[in-house]
Amino acid sequence: MFLICEYQQNDYMKIKYLPILLVLLTFCASPKKETINKIDNKAGSPYEDKIEALIAKMSLQEKIGQTAQRGTSSRGKGLSEELKQAVREGRVGSFLNLKGKANVAELQRLAVEESPNGIPLIFARDVIHGYKTIFPIPLGQAATWNPKIVERGSRVAAIEATSMGIRWTFAPMLDISRDPRWGRIAESAGEDPFLTSEMAKAYVKGFQGDNLNSQTSLAACGKHFVGYGAAEGGRDYNTAIIHDQLLHNVYLKPFKAAKEAGIATYMTSFNELNGIPASGNKYILQDVLRDTWNFDGFVVSDWNSITEMIAHGYSENPKAAAKSAANAGLDMEMTSQAYDNHLEELIKEGAVSMDQLDDMVRNILRIKFKMGLFDTPYFDKNQDVLYKEDHLVSAKEAAVQSMVLLKNRDDVLPINEGRKIALIGPLADAPHEQLGTWTFDGEKEHTVTPLSTLTKQYGKKVTYVKGLANSRDNSSKDFKKAIKAAKKSDLIVFVGGEEAILSGEAHSRANINLPGAQEELLTELAKTGKPIVLVIMAGRPITLGNILDKVDAVLFAWHPGTMGGPALVELLYGKASPSGRLPVSWPKTVGQIPVHYNHKSTGRPASKESFVHIDDIPEFAWQSSLGNTSHYLDAGFSPQYPFGYGLTYSKFNCEGLTQSSSSLSNGGKIVVTATLNNIGDRKATEVVQLYVQDEFASITRPVKELKGFKRITLEAGKCEKVTFEINKEDLSFYNADGEWVTEAGSFKFWIGPNAMEGLSGSFEVE
Repeated sequence: MFLICEYQQNDYMKIKYLPILLVLLTFCASPKKETINKIDNKAGSPYEDKIEALIAKMSLQEKIGQTAQRGTSSRGKGLSEELKQAVREGRVGSFLNLKGKANVAELQRLAVEESPNGIPLIFARDVIHGYKTIFPIPLGQAATWNPKIVERGSRVAAIEATSMGIRWTFAPMLDISRDPRWGRIAESAGEDPFLTSEMAKAYVKGFQGDNLNSQTSLAACGKHFVGYGAAEGGRDYNTAIIHDQLLHNVYLKPFKAAKEAGIATYMTSFNELNGIPASGNKYILQDVLRDTWNFDGFVVSDWNSITEMIAHGYSENPKAAAKSAANAGLDMEMTSQAYDNHLEELIKEGAVSMDQLDDMVRNILRIKFKMGLFDTPYFDKNQDVLYKEDHLVSAKEAAVQSMVLLKNRDDVLPINEGRKIALIGPLADAPHEQLGTWTFDGEKEHTVTPLSTLTKQYGKKVTYVKGLANSRDNSSKDFKKAIKAAKKSDLIVFVGGEEAILSGEAHSRANINLPGAQEELLTELAKTGKPIVLVIMAGRPITLGNILDKVDAVLFAWHPGTMGGPALVELLYGKASPSGRLPVSWPKTVGQIPVHYNHKSTGRPASKESFVHIDDIPEFAWQSSLGNTSHYLDAGFSPQYPFGYGLTYSKFNCEGLTQSSSSLSNGGKIVVTATLNNIGDRKATEVVQLYVQDEFASITRPVKELKGFKRITLEAGKCEKVTFEINKEDLSFYNADGEWVTEAGSFKFWIGPNAMEGLSGSFEVE
């Protein structure tokens, strides 16, 4: 969806061309940068005084102009005279998808030097998991369970993007995603509100840095507000039905965490929420975001999402859509022109008040002031920061930590360096696909693939046969070549999965097996008797039931980005031990979806003892439900792999659970500890996880909720005490009366390696 910004410096800001100077003089002397950093957003602050003085001078046309974001597709080029004139007249507030430094420079010059009040533009683009140096997809970054590495990736993206004039990114995506059929699960942090909230804070800090007015600060945008990840059937843009308690206890939590981290903007989602499209939903935009959270940045629509309320059957025409969005509190319209064409008329009719429009403009101007655009609207065109060595090092480390080892039969991994490898598969040397979804600016020429890395390091020990032209290829014409190479090898490394285009926006799948003839090729390779290491690059969990028993190891690499090849080879050969953990529950089959660890119990909860498999039912069995529980006869009740799961090349155990108290009172806390032991023979990392269950409450609560996690790296034979604190705030929930409460009663907790295993304890809340 969005923008590249580059800029050419002109003869700075000659006074005779600078109407903005008159504005600044009107406001009195501008505060120095060190003063600006300390200014808050309360009424009466220097920002607010300047905003009010500027609004008083603006015409109605200019105010409406600030609400307009203009742009083209992500491939758009060039500037029309019509567009330039709109900027001169102050009828544009922001741009997206503008390519070329000269174009960015020219439009900013027109805004600053020739528009009536010299209000600078914001240039934006989708910088999702890297600008030029591409990091793993967000779902892969969530699999690191390491907010520090996510923060570092976002900082690298900000440094690279702002060097080209981009000052606003449409990230992070904070949608809770419980359906891997949904293509945009790739852009999420998975199914859990706590993990997503931790990643949200890391993304905001990384993108925005310490101060929005820094020249390397990239204003973040929390999207999609809200419920987009709950689209029915995993079909993009589809209806979301989320009752109020679920909305607050799950789906809103990451957005609230982003607000508390200082996020500058939010984006409304495409979907309707409980019958009202998000772009016209006053409850979420006004009641929650403004009145409850006191958010003072601005809200932008998603691409054409205001006018799409017509297709939803909510707004009769663009004028009605503009009325609904403006009165709901949506500040800026992306690409469509309902505001531009109809707000003036709506205000004259009294359907939208001037006060409402002024509030929208205040929110936009406030962010422009906080970004320092009035003081420094231009950027340094001479920066050379793309693909810096430390950026590539960070991208490789993120890829290493993101990959999840799901299976390792007979310790086939790590590979002995003396073994001959048959490298097979459509993604073993696919530099574009390796970058993943939503990488408009990534360049495949800079991608380091598994093939290039392996051949460089191990030369003649590696034989490469692609086998399939791409991940969707159904042809078997190259199977014989692949089988021949496999027979001459000691071990097969098959790199398959999904091409980048198969996940992301508008790319939902009903069947999430390996596409094309990959399963068929793997079946034939298994007949050679050679061990198979399956490496999967994909934007979502892949159901493996048809081939899981045919492969010896499964290493899930997501789409790992620019440095995915070196990262993968380090793990394959044991230079590093896998430390990624699943941020989503992994289904056995599509029929299990939705399957997530933090589900409700039901009145007949499933268990190993109660599970009845379809093959165990005798013929002519008496028709009765007694004794049966909530499960599928054929797939059971547990996922293929649970949330938080991941193997290493070592072995860990947790023991010695202790807790500081058996009860929790107001203002108090319970400290729970366990000792983590590396009982294997090599250095490795475990992710120790804390889960809590509120056993009985005024509304039913999940069977488990993640409340903490820690990455612990230990040498072989070493141990470390792991400590978590639990307080009443950690246990609060949004009840049926619309209140956040922590109720007295019994609680359980677990410390362990994933959502299905661990040491357990209990306590009472007084």
